[in-house]
Amino acid sequence: MAQDNQSSRNMEQLNLTQEWDKTFPKSEKVNHSKVTFVNRYGITLAADMYVPKNATGKLAAIAVCGPFGAVKEQSSGLYAQQMAERGFLTIAFDPSFTGESGGTPRYMTSPDINTEDFSAAVDYLVNRSDVDSEKVGIIGICGWGGLAINAAASDPRIKATVASTMYDMSRVSANGYFDTDDSAEARNALRKTLAAQRTEDYRTGTPKLGGGVPDVLPEDAPKFIRDYFDYYKTPRGYHKRSLNSNGGRNATSPIPWINFPLMSRAGEIENAVIIIHGEKAHSFYFGSDAYKKLTVVPGKENNKLFMVIPGASHTDLYDQLDIIPFSHIQKFFNENLK
Repeated sequence: MAQDNQSSRNMEQLNLTQEWDKTFPKSEKVNHSKVTFVNRYGITLAADMYVPKNATGKLAAIAVCGPFGAVKEQSSGLYAQQMAERGFLTIAFDPSFTGESGGTPRYMTSPDINTEDFSAAVDYLVNRSDVDSEKVGIIGICGWGGLAINAAASDPRIKATVASTMYDMSRVSANGYFDTDDSAEARNALRKTLAAQRTEDYRTGTPKLGGGVPDVLPEDAPKFIRDYFDYYKTPRGYHKRSLNSNGGRNATSPIPWINFPLMSRAGEIENAVIIIHGEKAHSFYFGSDAYKKLTVVPGKENNKLFMVIPGASHTDLYDQLDIIPFSHIQKFFNENLK
């Protein structure tokens, strides 16, 4: 298997937790194990693998990541386990610099490296003896929805892509929420702040963290911040390794996202994509506008889809099993991974 094939490579030795420390119950319908693989930049990534019990032959496979600033023990693991219950071999991985995965400095992000993380997961899956290499898809949640679309635009091995409750992290980094800071003046002011922080980080030798979801909600906090609090800061979704639940990403993380738009080649994706968004999500405009960039391929009129979940908020699609349309996601992958 791929794991054996990589044993001779210069993989970083990771300290992987063997206990079940997820934010969701363990399913009795799947087998769970830990796996590792290396991306194109030499960073060793850690993943939880979920395989349907009594599975035989070569399976269709799905790699899952997100939300942005979360870890595989949270929403992505839930999605992966749910899809394994539906017959797929799945992995939920921690991105570079995050969670149990390798890479230094810690808590850094990159539009290039994080897109590569998805393709590295595909590298791993297509080389497994129990995976059909022609039947591999990905699921990206929140900010990783935008990264999933970017990965699909660069990697045709990804036959089907789900972007759930997606953010375009390059857009929000460059323009602010709802594009309220979409001006050269605002971006240049932000660049000066980030440049000053770089100087300080170099002087101290310790990158400053930007802060995760606040420990105490301000009285005037908007609903979407309250929704994040209800997920990341309560037993519902808190995890000790989650950036959003704790100190957040490196404060200089926005630097590359400002200049590198994720959706620049979305219109060239030939394989299937479905964007799923809650009707009441503050982030709805990210998914709606991303869908407009997709191009329907002649003869494949149903392979670009936008699904709106009535009444759902952004974080409802993190973990609410009665709201996340897993049956539709299963149908989408069954139709496009064949």
